[in-house]
Amino acid sequence: MARRSRFEFRHQLKGPHYGSLEKVTRCFAKKYGRALSGRLKPEKETLLAKDDLIPAEGTIIDKQPNAFFKVQLDNSDHVVLAAIAGKLRRHRIRVLVGDRVTVEMSPYDLSRGRITYRYR
Repeated sequence: MARRSRFEFRHQLKGPHYGSLEKVTRCFAKKYGRALSGRLKPEKETLLAKDDLIPAEGTIIDKQPNAFFKVQLDNSDHVVLAAIAGKLRRHRIRVLVGDRVTVEMSPYDLSRGRITYRYR
């Protein structure tokens, strides 16, 4: 049996089972003795994407090592440990204690975040 290239494997995904990845994986496993790499996602489960961030505004209250800051969120006593986003680093935007900033927090850990904007 001739060895197939990756392109040929991907090309066959456009076949009759294109809509259902689970059927395609089972079909390939039976035909070629191995499954496609990757995790199968159940239909009912909703996974949080990278874009599902919680935006908040606050004031920097303390500076920590390695460009980390403690940010107190507006209208609450909640304090977030936040790092500077890559664009702020790249454009060399200085962030000091007392500055107002926008913070994005992950829904998985609300005690950590990323500083994405510094108000003037």
